[in-house]
Amino acid sequence: MAVNNAQTKHFFDNRYGTGQSTLDGIIRATNILLAGRNLVVVGYGWCGKGVALRARGMGSNVIVAEIDPIKAVEAVMDGFRVMPMSEAAKIGDIFVTVTGNRHVIDEQHFAVMKDGAIVCNSGHFDLELNLVALRDLSEEVIELRPFVQEYRVKQTGSRVIVLGEGRLINLAAAEGHPASVMDMSFANQALSVEFLLKNQGKLAPGVHTLPAEVDTEIASLKLKALGISIDTLTSEQIEYINSWETGT
Repeated sequence: MAVNNAQTKHFFDNRYGTGQSTLDGIIRATNILLAGRNLVVVGYGWCGKGVALRARGMGSNVIVAEIDPIKAVEAVMDGFRVMPMSEAAKIGDIFVTVTGNRHVIDEQHFAVMKDGAIVCNSGHFDLELNLVALRDLSEEVIELRPFVQEYRVKQTGSRVIVLGEGRLINLAAAEGHPASVMDMSFANQALSVEFLLKNQGKLAPGVHTLPAEVDTEIASLKLKALGISIDTLTSEQIEYINSWETGT
């Protein structure tokens, strides 16, 4: 079961969980003020959307780097500046990678960063940052405080600050997602297993998506836990939306 494709996973865990816990990790590690800083979000998937949204809410000037034209247009329409990493690298104060790919911040980007630029990853393994190349560019690496390493670039003398050794900053320097968003993710996993057991022998081999009715059930349970109720369709409304006979 592709649990991460469930709406009650990526809409909430990825967007709100990663968005909040990433900034929590950055702040715990550095105690810096985010307001007024140029914060570059590399990747505008669900995690990137969450980081960008939360960073803007704390007063950062958010810049998005993307390779997907549709996501890039979405970021523009959401009110963010969009540009290639080669341009963002020169003006960013804080960089957060959330792509799931490797070396999205590479040697040529580190080489032109501002003195004191802060770099971290919240998307995948530490390979999102090419730290091998950064180390080769640098004359020394200093441990400033827990989870904070300063690389001094030989050619320019600029300092690049790497958080959490490039590992997931929301886990390295913070506590990960709050339980009140992880509950839906765990519900997805548990109910996926239940669905597979109930349908043993009926499903073709392959990767399956959590059925919409189970996704909806999880959202309904979450609303109930929050003490929130919503409307339901009347029989006339159900008939109307299922019919093509009424209207223009």
